[in-house]
Amino acid sequence: MCGIVAALAERNVVPILLEGLRRLEYRGYDSAGYVLHDSEGLRPVRAVGKVAALAEAAADDGRSGHCGIAHTRWATHGEVSEANAHPQVAGERVAVVHNGIIENFQPLREELQAAGITLHSQTDTEIIAHLIAAARAQTDSLLDAVRQALTRLEGAFAIAVISRDDPERMVVARVGSPLVLGMGIEEVFAASDAQALLPVTQRFIHLHEGDVAELRRDGVQVYDADGQPVERGEKEVARGEDANDKAGYRHYMLKEIYEQPRALRDTLQGRLQARTLLADSLGNAASAALPQVEQIHIVACGTSHHAGMVGRYWLEKLAGVPVNVELASEFRYRDPVVPPKTLFITLSQSGETADTLAALRYAKDAGYAWTLTICNSPQSSMVHESDLVMLTRAGTEIGVASTKAFTTQLASMLLVAGYLAKARGRLDAQAEARLCGELLALPDLVEDALSMDPALETLAEDFADKRHCLFLGRGDQYPIALEGALKLKEISYIHAEAYAAGELKHGPLALIDESMPVVAVAPGDELADKLRSNLQVVRARGGQLYVFADKAAAITPGEGVRVVSMPSCPLSVAPLLYTVPLQLLAYHVAVLKGTDVDQPRNLAKSVTVE
Repeated sequence: MCGIVAALAERNVVPILLEGLRRLEYRGYDSAGYVLHDSEGLRPVRAVGKVAALAEAAADDGRSGHCGIAHTRWATHGEVSEANAHPQVAGERVAVVHNGIIENFQPLREELQAAGITLHSQTDTEIIAHLIAAARAQTDSLLDAVRQALTRLEGAFAIAVISRDDPERMVVARVGSPLVLGMGIEEVFAASDAQALLPVTQRFIHLHEGDVAELRRDGVQVYDADGQPVERGEKEVARGEDANDKAGYRHYMLKEIYEQPRALRDTLQGRLQARTLLADSLGNAASAALPQVEQIHIVACGTSHHAGMVGRYWLEKLAGVPVNVELASEFRYRDPVVPPKTLFITLSQSGETADTLAALRYAKDAGYAWTLTICNSPQSSMVHESDLVMLTRAGTEIGVASTKAFTTQLASMLLVAGYLAKARGRLDAQAEARLCGELLALPDLVEDALSMDPALETLAEDFADKRHCLFLGRGDQYPIALEGALKLKEISYIHAEAYAAGELKHGPLALIDESMPVVAVAPGDELADKLRSNLQVVRARGGQLYVFADKAAAITPGEGVRVVSMPSCPLSVAPLLYTVPLQLLAYHVAVLKGTDVDQPRNLAKSVTVE
């Protein structure tokens, strides 16, 4: 969600800014812009739509410069328009790009207007620019001006600031939204994501919460939340295979679906052996904490919430621990009861999801005994602020609709369930060896599921002209049905809903007719008989059934019943396996409908605002 790129160099930075924005397109945005330092005034170049439109505007503008800030905006305050695009400028003297939301922007806006300042946008970002400009008029230091303005702001944000009066420096700040510095030779950069800067550097400094940094071509000085100078060590990121390379695939999403066997192998590596689960991979405190856990609360958003829902089944079955799973956006606004010896688990692809991060911080103050984050980003806020950590190792995920990040979260949840069961004495050596074998075989099973792709491409033709779709599942497959519905609605814009199959009679059955495709996931588990009965009820109302089924489920194809045969697998890993064909089905339906698969409308990859 939104993206910042900034550069201070001896060379022209316009190509660097534009390429950086292109590499952040996966985050979701609706307009883009940049501004260069200019002694005659800061005049931004902005465009509504894709970065390609901004590149055309840049060519028309023709200016070059050695200092600039750039941004892709996902609209929060104000409509999508060129006037509301970033950068926002105060009197052609101070320019700001900004990720996040300023929660107290309305009283600040009214204060500025009362002081006679004319505002040219509806954004909260312009407020920041004017506050800094006013402070800069009272001090010779841009750094001090930014610090002074930050004391007035409430919310979560990352900013980059340049001033007409400070040609050789830039100031950036991070409060609740990620920001990284890139170090070069006589040049320095900043961005929301290191991926944006890989063409120009592999040396990075990750700013901590509350950090403010002054950037000059010859180096940077970082100050912590108390205003004290600090050293934040450099880390080198190997460029390796460029995540922005589609590697011959038509879309990033399809590439990332096919990367899942590799991602799962990476997730499992070093966390189990052929017959042994290695719980210390959660951190040094795991061996002392896990045997004491008596309850678990899981908090997440969107796809990660579905992973948490599956995890509840595993944790309760294997470890015998009661588990609550909640949406972070709801959890943070009530007063949860915190039982003693409760483990608080957060799941997030980015580790910066605003609601989930706020929930984690609440949990640390509310008396939870331990916190655990399952996350794909090693430098994220949640990773740094949790007692225990499980990195999913999915690699960069460009497609907005999560695929490999979700399945690696599921694998991580199953590992955690196994670790906890072992620590609580509920997993004997034989059961432990069996679970290890099932996990280690999982990547190959996913390879088998990917071989279904051609059949699913054909099956997608049955869905492309539909307006609605229903997904059904029972037990630990109910969250997989939810995830399948979410994928279809995210990228094809077909209205899709999911229900626990046993709930059909309590309302959803009213939706069923011959024009409503109904997708069901049916491993041959202990609920197979119940599910078959539910599907008979659908068929009796004319519903068209598409059942992803194991042979053991004993689903018979026939009129109005299409059975998609699934590879046989242990029930412990069935949720992961059944996820894959639903991802492929959603992908091919979206391709047939001609939607923007990787950047669906109105959505963002990293949701760093409420």
